Amino acid sequence: MLVQQFFINGLAHISYILGGSKTCAVIDPRRDIQIYLDTAKAMGLNITHILETHLHADFISGHMDLAAKTGAKIYAPKSGQSRFSHISLSEGDTFEIEEMEFRILETPGHTPEHICYVAIDHSRGEDPVALFSGDTLFVGDVGRPDLFPGMAKELASKLYDSLQKIVGLPDFCEVYPAHGAGSLCGRAMSAKRTSTIGYEKKYNYAFQVKDRNKFIELLTTDMPEAPDYFSRCSEINRKGPALIKDLPCLTPFDPVSFHQRAREKNTIVLDIRPYEAFGGQHVPGAYHIDFGGNFSTFAGWVLPPDADILLVSQTPSQSEEAVVHLRRVGLDRTIGYLDGGMYEWAKAGLPSERVEQVSVEILTQRITGSSKVMLLDVRANREFMAGHINGAINIPFPDLRKRYGELDSTAPVLVICNTGHRSSIGTSILKRNGFREVSNVAGGMTGYNAAGLGPECPACIAPHLPIVYKGK
Repeated sequence: MLVQQFFINGLAHISYILGGSKTCAVIDPRRDIQIYLDTAKAMGLNITHILETHLHADFISGHMDLAAKTGAKIYAPKSGQSRFSHISLSEGDTFEIEEMEFRILETPGHTPEHICYVAIDHSRGEDPVALFSGDTLFVGDVGRPDLFPGMAKELASKLYDSLQKIVGLPDFCEVYPAHGAGSLCGRAMSAKRTSTIGYEKKYNYAFQVKDRNKFIELLTTDMPEAPDYFSRCSEINRKGPALIKDLPCLTPFDPVSFHQRAREKNTIVLDIRPYEAFGGQHVPGAYHIDFGGNFSTFAGWVLPPDADILLVSQTPSQSEEAVVHLRRVGLDRTIGYLDGGMYEWAKAGLPSERVEQVSVEILTQRITGSSKVMLLDVRANREFMAGHINGAINIPFPDLRKRYGELDSTAPVLVICNTGHRSSIGTSILKRNGFREVSNVAGGMTGYNAAGLGPECPACIAPHLPIVYKGK
């Protein structure tokens, strides 16, 4: 039995090829499936099985494309009531791939329909050797149960029971989760991407809580914010995502054509260049999400899913790469990019806007000066509570889409996060809603603290990681 792991930065999604001598399964595949086709070919294996642990909330699965390309059968939890063709699995079901046997554990908690795959390699022994745990058990963490409105405590209780099933596996049984550190599907996953049942039983905090009520309280209190695109992805995965071959091709637009197309109803411009480039000059009304940040998650969180998307990038290849990342979170309507970028836009004499990028030194001068300015901190609430600049207003950047009306649009606004990535998203949202004097704090709280103006900040572009520092 051979296990090959694949990791996606940002989403922190982990998928696997589990191979025998001639055939293999792909477990919880990503949507851009060529990596599995190439790897299986290099290993001399045919992909015959596609195994889904649950209806993924944070990304669009590649099960439909992979099945169309390979003819492999899709295996998925029966309780998920998926609408695509698949083999339904319930508690106690088994199937085989060569000398490997798979036993199904129903493990609801993170989602109502979750299952885990227990693998036994009969060529070596009769004990369970691997658990493909999906989002039930992570390294150092468990799946969050609060993604379904009104069901958090019910699902937390079910998760407690699910862990009791898992704890009975041999200590040496390896654990292969569907996410690692950086994912919003848990509270605080370890950076290590595999583990064993024995290690998790000893060191995972969830196994240390023996009382059900305390477990429920722990898993439903002070959880990180969940992006609103999660429910959208779950339903897309239940229905069966559109095949990549049926999605729009990316078209290069000259500046005049781009300008005309951008003004059409239900079309948005997304600028993916670094925030300092966006600040220097950008298409009026553009959203900004720096491709160097947590791009897929932030895009899924902020952008309207029913709009056509036009990209402004540094290169055509960056636009092509961005399309892959957008499709991972169900944003399938990227139709084109600005050919030649902002250089050609400026040469065409078309209007542009800018966002001032200020240093932490200038930030300090302005907030301590006599002029009235507003400091807007767009980090998550728990980051803000762990340490912030006195006088700052906290509105997490995704909430600005609806809460910008709480702010004075006539006042100068300085927007800050940890590094400048999320704050730049915030500046673009404010400018789209009529704010004129908007500045981005380059370097954010990381720069502020590095300059000796505040305590050291452990967080960067992954706002969901544990925050442990204290400060003003």
